[in-house]
Amino acid sequence: MLSNTPRTKLKKASHKAVFDNNSLYAIIDESLIAHVAIVENDTPVVIPMLAWRRGSYVYIHGAKNSRLIRALKSGQSTCLTFTLFDGWVLARSAFHHSAHYRSAMVFGKFHQVEGSNEKDTILNHFIEHIAPGRTQEVRLSNPKELAATELLAIALTEASVKIGRHGVNDDTDDLTRPVWAGVLPYKTVVGPLEPCEDLGEVPTPDYSSAYGQRWYENEDE
Repeated sequence: MLSNTPRTKLKKASHKAVFDNNSLYAIIDESLIAHVAIVENDTPVVIPMLAWRRGSYVYIHGAKNSRLIRALKSGQSTCLTFTLFDGWVLARSAFHHSAHYRSAMVFGKFHQVEGSNEKDTILNHFIEHIAPGRTQEVRLSNPKELAATELLAIALTEASVKIGRHGVNDDTDDLTRPVWAGVLPYKTVVGPLEPCEDLGEVPTPDYSSAYGQRWYENEDE
């Protein structure tokens, strides 16, 4: 079960709250983009970052001189948000138009991941997540590259999940209005791969196993 704290309790549309860890993990694993909040010079700043999960931790990485990395390394509290947009809900009234979506919020503080071996393992885990088998083929990061990369982790101990997928909610008086109502789905399709110009005679890899029904070949015609 997800944590239940004043920061994770939904105050609006609480019927959309979901409390199992697997839903949180699935949103993070599909999104891979976290909007990370910091305060800089008394001003809130939200920066989109590549983010991935390994177990019950989320990781981000960046250059040591990044303002985001510096702020988070200092122990500043933060909030991460992940959002997946699944479609528009088209109602018979303007007021009841809405959206289908899956979202998650994570609260806490990041800590540094130390040691080249641990950094290498976690960074390679991210590559394997997006392109299975790729770390067996590419040149892995050398000590200089690992030293130049800051890797931060945050525990998934305080988080909330909200899923909106409840269809049209028209007023009774509008049900006879002769206008189409329903859902306009929105899907992210992954692939096909686009080779670089200087690739040469290298076979095209198959990364479809990482994307399930989102892989382009599985899309209905």
